[in-house]
Amino acid sequence: MSTGNDTLGSDQPKDEGYDLDRRLVAGILFAVDRDDKAALTTLMEDLHAADIADLLEQINSYDRTRLIRLFGREFDGEILSELDESIREEVIATLNPTVLADAVRELETDDVVDLVEDLEEPQQEAILEALEDSDRVAVEQSLSYPENSAGRLMQREVVMAPEHWNVGQAIDYMRESEDLPEQFYHMVLVDPRLRPIGNVTLGRIMGTKREVPLTDLLEETFQVIPADQDEEDVAYAFNQYHLISAPVVDGDGRLAGVITIDDAMAVLDEEHEEDILRLAGVGDESSLADRVIETTKRRFPWLAVNLVTAVLASLVIAQFEATIAQFVALAVLMPIVASMGGNAGTQSLTVAVRAMATRDLTGSNVWRVIRREVLVGLVNGVIFAVVMGVVGVIWFGSPSLGGVLAAAMVINLVVAGLAGTVIPVLLEKMGVDPALASGAFVTTVTDVVGFFAFLGLAAWVLL
Repeated sequence: MSTGNDTLGSDQPKDEGYDLDRRLVAGILFAVDRDDKAALTTLMEDLHAADIADLLEQINSYDRTRLIRLFGREFDGEILSELDESIREEVIATLNPTVLADAVRELETDDVVDLVEDLEEPQQEAILEALEDSDRVAVEQSLSYPENSAGRLMQREVVMAPEHWNVGQAIDYMRESEDLPEQFYHMVLVDPRLRPIGNVTLGRIMGTKREVPLTDLLEETFQVIPADQDEEDVAYAFNQYHLISAPVVDGDGRLAGVITIDDAMAVLDEEHEEDILRLAGVGDESSLADRVIETTKRRFPWLAVNLVTAVLASLVIAQFEATIAQFVALAVLMPIVASMGGNAGTQSLTVAVRAMATRDLTGSNVWRVIRREVLVGLVNGVIFAVVMGVVGVIWFGSPSLGGVLAAAMVINLVVAGLAGTVIPVLLEKMGVDPALASGAFVTTVTDVVGFFAFLGLAAWVLL
């Protein structure tokens, strides 16, 4: 079956862009209901592995099980690599052991490592047993490296050559070799101790005369990745230095594997997704396929934190109970001040956390960024202060109330810009993930400051 490595399934209709067409999904489910394997195979044969993975993630567990069993030996290993982790275990448990073995053997070692590292031990063993001995040893060696390290991310299949070879020798070697990776971008040159000294692109090899030494074709940009380096640092290096692939070395500096751009970009994508989910307080591994209990457990702690912050804000309000009783209009206008501050704080927080993740926000420019966010808060505060001051005068006929509202708006938006930048920086200094914890603190600050400024000024000016 074609998994789309050859084509993108152009014959299949699409709803919008690259979304699966609803009619196609309906046709596939109808074939499953009729137990029509021929029709199912016909409908799915031009789909890319990523599209099939999307299909499996979108349908319910009952239909997913029936589809996998009917699909049988047509199931491709690339589909497992594309599946969301939340349903991968379920799919592996559903697959016939023979089908699973055939599917896993098609994968590169880095894909197998990614597949098995989060599985339970029985499922890990089932997959490892399906591999050839050499592949199993390579996967087990990769699994011996720390989690989320370059050693876990790399593939063991490397195209390397001794540093004294010329172009002709390299071409002859690649033509005669029977175990080259399906996709690779560089030939890695190594010294006699298997230490990488440089990369040569395939394009330069194919476009150069045979007698030219490979050392004359080395790329200027060359990065060597230690096997124990954190995968976030690996992804940053690929993005920063525009790498296509990079060799990975063990503790002795010897070539252990290679990381390619697709794996590095997958890490970047995962990190961005985690940051977004953490900022929203829903955990870092949430998925639409998660069960109710799992989702509830993940969200409950942060809802509890938000409850505590809301109580703190309520305690501030309680201190001005007499003021609110005399000026009921304050109760109407309080949410406006708090809401504007909360939104402004979230804007600054999002910018700061994103800049920290990409390492654009550092010690050398942190004060400039803080100053900018404070000034942005001040300018926005003045603009909205004028607007809300006029609203306060027109709505309630009180210039004093309008002035209080305007002043509170300026104060809260300035504090929001300050808190949204300073809090994540301080949390990172303390070793706490700023994406995970900043939101609750920023919300607390903007609520408390907003209510205190508004009600405090109201008590001072209006009473």
